[in-house]
Amino acid sequence: MPDDRFLASIPTFSQFEGVADVRNYRPLPEDWALATTDIVGSTQAIDRGRYKAVNMAGASMISALLNALGRRDLPFVFGGDGAVVAVPGRLRNIAVTALAATQTWVADELDLTMRAAIVPIGDIRARGLDVRVAMFNASPGVSYAMFTGGGASWAEAEMKAGRYVVPAAPGGTRPDLTGLSCRWDPIQATRGEIVSIIAVPVSGTATAAFQQLVTDVLAIAGQQHRGGHPVSVEALHIRFPPSGIDAEARALAPAGRRLFAKIPILLQTAALNFSRATGLGLGRFNGRHYVEEVTANSDFRKFDDGLKLTLDLDAAAVDGIEQRLKQAEAEGVARYGLHRQDSALMTCLVASPLQGDHMHFIDGAAGGYAMAASNLKAKAVAAA
Repeated sequence: MPDDRFLASIPTFSQFEGVADVRNYRPLPEDWALATTDIVGSTQAIDRGRYKAVNMAGASMISALLNALGRRDLPFVFGGDGAVVAVPGRLRNIAVTALAATQTWVADELDLTMRAAIVPIGDIRARGLDVRVAMFNASPGVSYAMFTGGGASWAEAEMKAGRYVVPAAPGGTRPDLTGLSCRWDPIQATRGEIVSIIAVPVSGTATAAFQQLVTDVLAIAGQQHRGGHPVSVEALHIRFPPSGIDAEARALAPAGRRLFAKIPILLQTAALNFSRATGLGLGRFNGRHYVEEVTANSDFRKFDDGLKLTLDLDAAAVDGIEQRLKQAEAEGVARYGLHRQDSALMTCLVASPLQGDHMHFIDGAAGGYAMAASNLKAKAVAAA
């Protein structure tokens, strides 16, 4: 099937509770592959207070691949310290080049080490696993991909084991990271805590019991205002100059040209804050409308062979969700990791602020998904 026809055929749903229902998913074509990355030593980087850089590195792979491949409709999932992108087989060589350049940029500019791999879908299915994809319609302008079937998790494990590896490009090589930004201030919890949650089925696939767990967790979160959504118009702020200006300038330009890259960032930030404060439009841009779109487009819920949530919850909701997760773990239905912090981080892909398809990735500001995954892994090791 031609790529465009397959992408148009991916099921789309608007009720997030459908993420654990395998009937909502479609298998990736046999000749496609998964591009996957993560940051080596992300836990240690977090301990040094560098999680904003870790998030920037994680999102950089998505930006680099979508720009290199010339399309924004490929399925992907952002995981905090890494990401997964589904790539058509005919574009594999371009993807390899972009991944190699991104690893080098992460090392040169962020002083972090990125692993990268491209794993063929055929090899995943040969292991008895699959990669099935669906699209969750988060807002009128943005849909986010969800993956199930166990294949994405296996691909990540193969990468960490040193297989299917994409080597880094020579020093100084730069990917095209146009649109990648991290200007927003940390988003403070308003209900109690920002909680990052990962729950994965023990069997590797979403059983009926795991689907019920997802339903129950989302029902508890649903009792909170806006379902625990951590991003609101009131909570979004960009100081002047923005705290992420140096990282964004590093993404846009090499050393010696970053001052020129910072000028439009400063002008855009000033324009956003002015328009938002006054309500006045600047041409076709209106700051208040843009902030409303940012809130609606935020990726705070996802499914990537398991449930991943970053929520703003009060103490009773956190306790209720954790008790339900503990019950599922005791029953052999799921394994989980959970991490609490007082704020969330936002990393963005913005092709144009005048279009409604800008994407915003949400994670906990003090480790988020990386620490939740570490907690999950530690429990698995202890139980072995």
